[in-house]
Amino acid sequence: MSNKRIIVVGGSAAGPKAASRARRLDEHAEITIIQKAADLSMASCGYPYYVGGFFDDRSQLLCSPAGVVRDSKFFWNAKKITTRVNTQVLAIHPEKKSVEFLNPETDKTEFMEYDKLILATGATARKPPIPGVDLEGITTLQSMPDADYLRNIRDEGTIKKAVVIGGGLIGIETVEALHLAGIEITLVELLPQLLTFLDEQMARLVEKYVQTKVNVILKNGVAAFLGENGKLTAVKLNDGTEIPCDLAVMAIGVTPNSKLAKDAGLTIGATGGVVVNGYMQTSNPDIYAVGDCIEVPNLITQKPVHAPYGDLANLQGRVAGENVIAGNVAKFTGTIQTGICKVFDYGVGATGLSEQNARRMGFNNIETVINASLDKPGFMKGNLLITKLVVDKSSGLILGAQVIGPGDVSKQVAIWAMAVKAKFTVDDMANADLPYAPPFSLAIDHSIATAHIMQNKLKRFFNGISAEQLKEKLQNKEPMLLLDVRNPDEFEQMRLGIGEKLIPLGQLRKRIDEMPADKNTEIITWCKISLRGYEAALILQAHGYTNVKVFEGGIMVWPWTREK
Repeated sequence: MSNKRIIVVGGSAAGPKAASRARRLDEHAEITIIQKAADLSMASCGYPYYVGGFFDDRSQLLCSPAGVVRDSKFFWNAKKITTRVNTQVLAIHPEKKSVEFLNPETDKTEFMEYDKLILATGATARKPPIPGVDLEGITTLQSMPDADYLRNIRDEGTIKKAVVIGGGLIGIETVEALHLAGIEITLVELLPQLLTFLDEQMARLVEKYVQTKVNVILKNGVAAFLGENGKLTAVKLNDGTEIPCDLAVMAIGVTPNSKLAKDAGLTIGATGGVVVNGYMQTSNPDIYAVGDCIEVPNLITQKPVHAPYGDLANLQGRVAGENVIAGNVAKFTGTIQTGICKVFDYGVGATGLSEQNARRMGFNNIETVINASLDKPGFMKGNLLITKLVVDKSSGLILGAQVIGPGDVSKQVAIWAMAVKAKFTVDDMANADLPYAPPFSLAIDHSIATAHIMQNKLKRFFNGISAEQLKEKLQNKEPMLLLDVRNPDEFEQMRLGIGEKLIPLGQLRKRIDEMPADKNTEIITWCKISLRGYEAALILQAHGYTNVKVFEGGIMVWPWTREK
């Protein structure tokens, strides 16, 4: 019979997962979870959707898949795990293999000994010391009390204007939640773009869409919070702009809660997270760490990253729970930082490296393409997907992908995540055997079509040009022929209005004499999504034109104002 004593510090996601895995492998171990907060096993990624009214029963954030609330009674009855909630751990004493904590019932310090300790202390929302930051009406969305506070605001309906600070995942999700409550929102981001895991063009497309719902201010930070009688009345930006509001939500990222570990002498990494090996073991062999308090290797760059994702926390918890019972037999090797968020009616997701991050990490021999097409046939009411694929040019190795749009983004990101994790090349993806039926997919799935476009580009069957590159050429007033090959009715309904010439694809061969006499003239072709633009480029090349480029993704990926 086991007499193993296992203590888990932290009861959100990774901690309970670790404790539950340990219990399944050893019925007789003594397992205790010590949790600072009042709740256990909170679905923190669900907070914005509770605030937004997607569901009304708060307990659903705490329920098991069977619908049972995971409270202390549940953990004891179902799992024979002792839980101590509202309990603050004060220190870890590795030399004594004990945890020091404050008993909330007696207000006295107590000690508990362990054989194995698992730290799952999570992360804390950043809240810089900006003047006025302690005014009433300023919050984050990191905890259940935060979610309760914002949900009450939604239900009361008294607040009319709010500012959300930070254009990352939580900021964007908070914007939607408050917008659904009928609150007028201004989103403020210090950086030049939203969602920094996206490349600029993709982020601009998201920004363009978000601006149809709320006011977006980029390249501006918060200088101060203004208030009267202790309550927020406005947010003052760095440029002096004052935005009247009754509510401000700070969503500028999180920092690992690694102080307990640091004070215990454990190694802390450059990101601020606890350093662990693949077994989730810290620099002390009897102490493991999981979740948002640690750093892990990026599997592509092999550099340590702080990756505070709920799914990773659960995976890491499972590994640590197994290892404290069975010895170091399970591994978590690292992350490719796959993420997705709901942006009103859009999905926005990415996996692996973006182009800008790849170049920052020293991947200079890379190629990219953008594909805009439907997720399923038009007769099945298909929706638009826009994918940017990043690969190593010499090997064809897939480094990353970004997908946005109203189509089935989740499916596409999942496909690319497995491709990146499996170290697939473009050629591997080009003949992927994916499920097909019209209700679910095109005959050639959007992801496979993206690989085909990349194949064509790598084989030099066409030269592509991105929206940013085209914009730069226009700003530099470079001589070129801009050729839209859609039909006249499409042209009248929607066009870029940047000096393009309209020749429908079906007429191009007959009107080839309208092309420049100089066969070296730069010609840029497109249509709505540039499928016809590609075919036009091939026709022009067949007629001797040597400098033809296809505007990748076509009109649908132009992130700036169109004429129509």
